[in-house]
Amino acid sequence: MAQAVSSLFPGAKYAIGPAIEDGFYYDFDIGRPFTPEDLDAIDAKMREIIAEQQKFEHEALTREEGLKRFADQPFKVEIIKGVEASEGGGETVSVFRNDGWEDLCLGPHVEHTGLIPAFKLMRVAGAYWRGDEHNPMLQRIYGTAWESQEALEQHLHMLEEAERRDHRKLGRELDLYSWADEVGPGLALWHPKGALVRKTLEDLSREMHLQFGYQPVFTPHLGRSMLWEVSGHLGYYRENMFPAMKAEDGGEYIAKPMNCPFHILIYRSRTRSYRDLPIRLSELG
Repeated sequence: MAQAVSSLFPGAKYAIGPAIEDGFYYDFDIGRPFTPEDLDAIDAKMREIIAEQQKFEHEALTREEGLKRFADQPFKVEIIKGVEASEGGGETVSVFRNDGWEDLCLGPHVEHTGLIPAFKLMRVAGAYWRGDEHNPMLQRIYGTAWESQEALEQHLHMLEEAERRDHRKLGRELDLYSWADEVGPGLALWHPKGALVRKTLEDLSREMHLQFGYQPVFTPHLGRSMLWEVSGHLGYYRENMFPAMKAEDGGEYIAKPMNCPFHILIYRSRTRSYRDLPIRLSELG
């Protein structure tokens, strides 16, 4: 894809293009956003490159050679200067070349471009270089590639079905819940219809827990920071927890990330016998 973009947009700056779970992406700077027509042209150029069965060749360069080779590509220069392990590691720079075009890459690669049987460019999104908002905004093209056209079509069908079942889409269309910027991301406002669905599911959950011997309990949504220090949550997950709230007594209280520390305190609240075991406690939320 980067080869196609470089061919169609002289002077294009290309950054990184890793494989991801369902395909790949590449970040570019062409001085403007890509248009749908641009994607069509890139797609066509990629198919030309595939049809030519261009052979891939590997070369290991020194850092100095790499800096000279990619002198007109500022993002590559930054990568080489950083000597990032993901882009070559050590004092060498790993480069793959095909038909006169080259890029930094650890590989491995297929033998030639003709061994890429099925792909599709999916969408374009903005992305800051290295994920830092103080860096330039680049254009990220997402794509997916599969071992056969049939596998690609199956994947695209799965994505279509997933979109149809997207809870954000269904929640809005069925008037189940909504979100508001004033509340915060991921914090749903349950509408009457959605609240009824939620209550029905919660009632079923409580009923099944009782059937399997669980006893319902309720615990606070907050706890002193010392509790989360003892449980290990602060030591391992502090960056993923809500910040502490200062109380008038000088203590710090934190929204609970889990119920289990509270349930352990319930168990510890009185002397127990092995005859009491097993003890099964359940709590929603």
